Amino acid sequence: MTSDDVFEWSDGVKVVEPRYPWEFVQVENCGPPIEIAEHWLVLTHGVGKVRNYAIGACLIVKDDPTLPLARTPRPILAPTEDQRDGYVPNIVYSCGAPAVGRDVLIPYAVADSFTAFAATTVDALLAAME
Repeated sequence: MTSDDVFEWSDGVKVVEPRYPWEFVQVENCGPPIEIAEHWLVLTHGVGKVRNYAIGACLIVKDDPTLPLARTPRPILAPTEDQRDGYVPNIVYSCGAPAVGRDVLIPYAVADSFTAFAATTVDALLAAME
């Protein structure tokens, strides 16, 4: 959306909608976008059947963030067998990921019971997209 007044927003458009089974119920961002040389890298969490939450990523145009370019067709992080039980079972989610150079550290919550970390690179995330 756009605004000249932080209390009034207009012209909102859908940028990323559920496309794949792992995000069929809903898809949302995981924290702020990460600015990279190519465009904006956005981590997402998708909700699939039986309320399974998993983490994916998408790339949107830097000069026009209403234009998605690519996204991961399957989750980059999903609950493993030993991460399924907890206060809220079958979920992993993140509230953002810092990037230093081309390295990305993804802190994520597991079953609302504990926090884990995944390390990857911008290049690996881009290679996983279609």
